[in-house]
Amino acid sequence: MKKTKVLVVDDTIFYRKIISDILNEIPDVEVVASANTGKVALNKIESLKPDLVTLDVEMPGMNGLEVLEQINKSHSDTGVIMVSTLTSLGSEITIRALELGAFDFIEKPQDGASMKENKEKVKLKLQPIIQAFLKRRDLKRSIGLKKTPGVSFNKPALKPAVKKPVAVKPSFKSKSEIIGVGISTGGPNALAKMIPMLPADINVPILIVQHMPPVFTASLAKSLNNKSKLTVVEAKNGEAIEPNTVYIAPGGKQMKISASNDGRRRLIKITDDPPENSCKPSADYLFRSIADYYVGRATGVIMTGMGYDGFKGLIEMHKNNATIIAQDEETCTVFGMPKAPIDNGIAHVISPLDKIAGEIVKTVKSISNLR
Repeated sequence: MKKTKVLVVDDTIFYRKIISDILNEIPDVEVVASANTGKVALNKIESLKPDLVTLDVEMPGMNGLEVLEQINKSHSDTGVIMVSTLTSLGSEITIRALELGAFDFIEKPQDGASMKENKEKVKLKLQPIIQAFLKRRDLKRSIGLKKTPGVSFNKPALKPAVKKPVAVKPSFKSKSEIIGVGISTGGPNALAKMIPMLPADINVPILIVQHMPPVFTASLAKSLNNKSKLTVVEAKNGEAIEPNTVYIAPGGKQMKISASNDGRRRLIKITDDPPENSCKPSADYLFRSIADYYVGRATGVIMTGMGYDGFKGLIEMHKNNATIIAQDEETCTVFGMPKAPIDNGIAHVISPLDKIAGEIVKTVKSISNLR
């Protein structure tokens, strides 16, 4: 099997060494070169034609975003994984890079650890991303398609078969009064397309779990707010849930719904409860609370991402007569999180990315689309 060629780009020899060593331990992956500046990286991309680039976000001269823009223009078949610092600037550049089609990102560990400890931290995050990238690349090769920036699998549009729920479904559904969204790898790009398509008068709150560390979720909320007709914020503990507002779960915390003391309002509750499915925030954690507080009056949306976070929570929402919308395989960066709900028949609607906003609006405005 032909090995996947990777170029490692970082302005510090420390991280070039760590990332190169990790990649060389992965079967069918070969580090073909490294570069310490954006300009050197572009020259090596031109000559070596790597399949994948790990790209430092903050570099002197050309930063990672500027390099990515050049890659998208001249080498759109080359995948990119961003390597970011846990800073406001690093997070803002990373979010923009993900919106432009970078496959995913990892954050550099904080200072103070040994090379061995840092290597283990980076390896834990980088290996599953590489495996997901290889799986996606193999699928693309098998169907003979080239990468389109911002779209993972550009197969001809097919009408997906909608499986009937395995559980007995009550005969009546009310209009949804809240939308819950679970999303991971490929999320910033997908949300940057979907959220601006929602109308300003949707008149329900939207709660989103995007798997991200602290700092990055604030940058994601800021970026989406600049694009959206709705107000998009990083959620804060104790605030009342308002319509026409999108709440992003803060990285490194869990988000759920609670009731006010008088029982009349629903509030955001941010906790430090343990990770679920190795995720913090976790979609399962959010979805369970929506199931409890909005029986028969909620919509659960599961979108692109690795793993199975969200599936168990969606089962609870489905039992309580919520409507479940799943992103289809063709438009997912990674078809992980939507797969189990679809395969197990609890997704009422299977939708391509560009139709999800419209499907959400249907559940808020009417019940005619529910099957």
